[in-house]
Amino acid sequence: MSGHSKWATTKRKKAVIDAKRGKIFTKLGKLITIAARDGGGDPASNPTLRMAVDNAKAASMPKENIERAIQRGSGGGDAAAIEEVVYEVYGSGGAGLLVECLTDNKNRTVADIKAILNRNGGSLAGPGSVNYQFKKVGEIIVDETKNNLKDEELEEAIIDSGAEDFEKDDSMYYIYTNFSDLNNVKTSLESAKIVLESAEPSMKPNTSIDIAEDKKESLMKLMDALDDLDDVSKIYINVNL
Repeated sequence: MSGHSKWATTKRKKAVIDAKRGKIFTKLGKLITIAARDGGGDPASNPTLRMAVDNAKAASMPKENIERAIQRGSGGGDAAAIEEVVYEVYGSGGAGLLVECLTDNKNRTVADIKAILNRNGGSLAGPGSVNYQFKKVGEIIVDETKNNLKDEELEEAIIDSGAEDFEKDDSMYYIYTNFSDLNNVKTSLESAKIVLESAEPSMKPNTSIDIAEDKKESLMKLMDALDDLDDVSKIYINVNL
C-alpha cells in the first residue's frame, strides 16, 4: 500500500467531523473552480468537473458552495489568477513527496512551504528529482462498509470495470486505472451501483520505500503541516506507512 492513499483517506474521514472542515471545502472548491474554468461549467460535458463535484458531495460539501465554485470558474474574474503548481520535496528518511498546490500567489505559497520544511526536517528538491519516481494514474477509493456486496462481488465488479489494479486495506479498496481510463472505470463502477468515496487523478509511486518508525512520525507531522496550508490541494509520498 502506497502511503499517500491511506494517509489521504484518513485525513478525509477526519475532516468530515473536525474543525478543519471549512479548509477541506476551500480546497475542494478550488478544484471545482479550476475544472469549470478550464473545461466549462456543465458537469455533463466536463468529466473533470463532474468528478470534482462528485468528490465534493462525498465530503458533504453544501450544494450552494459547489454552485458558487462552478460560477466562479465559469465567470472568469479571480479564478483566472489561480495556478496549479507542484513542489518536489524531500522528507525524513529519504522520503520523496509531491506537493500539489492551487494558488493565486506563488511567492506566498513557496515561502509558506519552505517555512514548514525548515521546521519539520524537510527540504525542497531540484526539478525532476522526485517527480520521476511517480506515475500519473486514476485512483478510485471505495469503502466496503458503504456497499452491500460481498468481497468477491465487489472485486468482480472492479475487475469487470477495466481497472488496471486494486489494493485493499481494512475496509478500503484503492482502485488504479490508466489515467485516460479513469472516467470510464468510474462510470462502470457507478453502473454496478457501487458507492465511491472519490475518483480523481493521482500520482502513484513506482516503488514504495520503508523507513524507520521514528522517521514515519516526523514525516506525518510534516505532511499534516503542509496539508493545513489552504494552497495545498494534494500530497503524494513514496513511503509505506
